[in-house]
Amino acid sequence: MVCSPPGVIRDAMDCTDTPMETVLFVDDSRLTLAVVHDLFKDRGLNIITAEDAESALTIVRREEIAVVVSDNVMPGMSGLEFLSSLKTHSPDTVKILMSAFADLPSALAAINRSEVFRYVLKPWQDDEMLDAVHEGLTRYRLVQKMRREDEDILRSLAQTIELKDPCTKGHCDRVAELALRIAEALGLPKEVQREIKYGSWLHDCGKIGISELILNGPQKLNREEFETVKKHSLWGADIARKANLSEIARNIIAYHHERHDGTGYPDGLLGDEIPMETRIVSIADVYDALITDRPYRPGYSRKEALEKMQKMRGTFHDPHLHDIFMTLMAEGTDPH
Repeated sequence: MVCSPPGVIRDAMDCTDTPMETVLFVDDSRLTLAVVHDLFKDRGLNIITAEDAESALTIVRREEIAVVVSDNVMPGMSGLEFLSSLKTHSPDTVKILMSAFADLPSALAAINRSEVFRYVLKPWQDDEMLDAVHEGLTRYRLVQKMRREDEDILRSLAQTIELKDPCTKGHCDRVAELALRIAEALGLPKEVQREIKYGSWLHDCGKIGISELILNGPQKLNREEFETVKKHSLWGADIARKANLSEIARNIIAYHHERHDGTGYPDGLLGDEIPMETRIVSIADVYDALITDRPYRPGYSRKEALEKMQKMRGTFHDPHLHDIFMTLMAEGTDPH
């Protein structure tokens, strides 16, 4: 294990092998960006800079940003507008505003509205900037620690549900991995990808209320049994609501059996009425179900499964997402 050297912005208890955290500085002054880059050099952080808010947003969409420090008065989108937009694009990122004294009321108002965590007056003292970023990183790490503990609980729950049906062991992990490959190909924000992972893990959580006799029967389900199984999506969505899971995760759980042509369940949603994240997970779910052994049939080969998937384009699955999936599979993307 490698711990941080002296002077690195890390808590003493934080000597772990966690990935280097990224801090993004945004300012239309190249001199300012050069100064902060030198200030944080060799402090155990990945420092990224951007000269305007639009460029910074592009970075945020593709990178996991722990702390962003932005000037307020810039051409185009202001710093406050940019930081406010992070509630959608990267809600875990801790936001610090660089502000001239004349603009201090705006900074204080933003803090009061919880749009900004801290502000640093320009021109700043080095210790003030270092302290502000340190506090931001401490807050970010706390949120991530809590999230990691939640992940352990969510994944443990998914694995417990899988025990009801031995044939689906590992199904939730495989669905999550494949769904994330599709989400990455689409360039979805990291926060959305994280919620897709949670929804994938728990998409079948409603099966906790279905008898093992139905789930593990040696024959295909009769009509009455199938109607019972179909209820798992709504039961699961109810569990997700009570657990305060995100809307993305709840939608995946509730609607992963909807079909693009409107013939799915529980609500018969059509096309874009089905949330995009749900459409992604549905493709991964169907593929893994096809190649997995079931009590009433052996799993299909990869080639056979892809042939069957091809026939589902535009009926079961969104054509655009289907094409991305098929491209990934042709490139060898397969969690099995």
